[in-house]
Order: sequence, then C-alpha cells, then structure tokens
Amino acid sequence: MAIVRWDPFKDFLSLHDRINRLFEDAWGEEKEGLPSLLRRRGWAPALDMYETDKEVVVKAELPGLKTKDVDISVDEDRLTIKGERKFEEEVEEENFYRLERRYGSFERVIPLPTGVKKDAIKAAYKNGILEIHLPKVEEVKPKRIKVKVDEEQ
Repeated sequence: MAIVRWDPFKDFLSLHDRINRLFEDAWGEEKEGLPSLLRRRGWAPALDMYETDKEVVVKAELPGLKTKDVDISVDEDRLTIKGERKFEEEVEEENFYRLERRYGSFERVIPLPTGVKKDAIKAAYKNGILEIHLPKVEEVKPKRIKVKVDEEQ
C-alpha cells in the first residue's frame, strides 16, 4: 500500500475551480467587453433608501443621464425608476481596451415600506444623484370607544 501525502489546500483549490466554472456558465463568454448576461439584462443604478418620521427618501446614482432620460412613477406600494443611458461617442468596437461603464435601458422597481402621498412627491437631480422624497400618509388612528356597563342587571 502506497503512502499518499495529504495536502489540505488541494480541496480548497478544487472548490475554487468549481466556483469559477459556475460563474463562467452563468455569465457566458465575453464579447464586446461585456459578459453576455450583462448585455441581455442591461444595468441598474445603485440606490440608497431610508425612512424618517415624515417621509421615505430614495437616492439613486445616475451619472451622465439627463432628466429627460429618466422616468419616475409610483403605484400602490412601489416606486419605479426607469430610463436609458446612451453611448456617448462613436468608437469602433475593436478599438476598445476596456468597456466597464454600462449603457442601455434600466428599470428599478422598489417596494415602499409604507403608504405615501402621491400628490406630494418631490424629486431633484443634481451631480448625477437623483433624490426622491416620498411623504408618508398619516396613519388612521384607531378610535377608542368606552363601553358603559349597566350594573343593575
């Protein structure tokens, strides 16, 4: 019987290779500097969302877009931000060394944590940041009714 030297890192390297193959299968081969999955799905802006006592605030990164390229809508319980970032200049594909910025249409649908006053929503766009203020609706307070008990019975 041969003695085999145990290498603890061999299992980790095998796991690393499996994970790499998993991502290669999901992303597909690169073409035009973008993985195939990104070409199909487009891109989505990063955003922050927080809540205060009076409102819900959403801040989205949309550098390079003009206000005419962005559409904001509010349905029952969700905020939708959609638009399109267009390619800025005409450059031949074969002249690219890197193409990391994302272009094309996007749509983000964000569930709202509470009801908002749709007629009082305000949005501002400055330095590539879209800031949306969604005032909360005043919650209906439960009405308390005292019940009088007739003690004679």
